[in-house]
Amino acid sequence: MSIDATNLLAILAMALVTYATRIAGLFVADRLALTGRAKAAFDAIPPAVLVAVIAPTALNSGWPEAIAAAIAAVAAFRLPLLATVAVGVAAVVLLRGIM
Repeated sequence: MSIDATNLLAILAMALVTYATRIAGLFVADRLALTGRAKAAFDAIPPAVLVAVIAPTALNSGWPEAIAAAIAAVAAFRLPLLATVAVGVAAVVLLRGIM
C-alpha cells in the first residue's frame, strides 16, 4: 500500500486546522466575559451533549434501558452524579431481571 502525497498533505492540513481551532478556543475563552443569556447557553452545552449521546442508545436498546434512563433522569434532579449512576445501573439490572 502506498500513500499518495496529495492525500497525505490533505490529512496533515486538516489535522493542523483542527488543532489550531481547538487551541484558539482555549485562548479566546479566557478573554470572554459571559453574562446573562450567553452564560446560560454555555452552561447548557454539557447536559445537552450528554443527552444527545445517551438518549439514542437508551431509546433503541429496549424497554428496560429506556425506563432505567427515565428513572436516572429523575434521580439526577435530586442526587449527586455518583448516586445517579448507581440508581441507573440498579434500575437497568432490576428491570432486565423483571422483563
